[in-house]
Amino acid sequence: MPRSSTSSDVPPAGAGARATDASDVTLVEGVVAGDRIAFETLYRRYHPRLHRFLGLMTSRGAVVEEALNDTMLVVWRRAHTYNGQSKVSTWIFAIAWRTVRKALRTHDEPVETPHDDSASDDPGPEQRLSAGELRTALHGALGGLPAEQRCALVLAYFHDLPHAEIARIVDCPVDTVKTRVFHGRRRLRALLHDAAGGAAP
Repeated sequence: MPRSSTSSDVPPAGAGARATDASDVTLVEGVVAGDRIAFETLYRRYHPRLHRFLGLMTSRGAVVEEALNDTMLVVWRRAHTYNGQSKVSTWIFAIAWRTVRKALRTHDEPVETPHDDSASDDPGPEQRLSAGELRTALHGALGGLPAEQRCALVLAYFHDLPHAEIARIVDCPVDTVKTRVFHGRRRLRALLHDAAGGAAP
């Protein structure tokens, strides 16, 4: 006879995330000990997430691959500097952010300045562009944002990270992250609106 489900059968909220965090810490400890299998496991685990993050930070494929490899090289060489005061994912994304920011500085980047885009009652770009056109326009519009705003938006909306964790990654106050997300969203919407207008027949 099937056993009825009880509350004890349901994992507590956040149990999966905590298990992943603990597994990540174990892998980092292995890397510190020189365990290449632990490093390869960590690399495979983070490769998709880092590739997505870096790919939204820059459209240059060569920069994405170089930044990803440089990030994981730092993880291999400096795993002993992980102090457990943040999640391993936060630590790794902070390395990735510093790495890609350094790479982007070799190119002309938009300057981060307050920007007041007036709200519009016109149909949003998502109503005026097809899914494929919207994806293309989104990537192009992200490239028009300052790196700091771009990073905050990507981590908040593509990686579902809370502002407090983003603040740890980019090493700034939480209020600064909120400001970057606010202005970044407004500028992004304006850029998408322009793209939608240009796409209209």
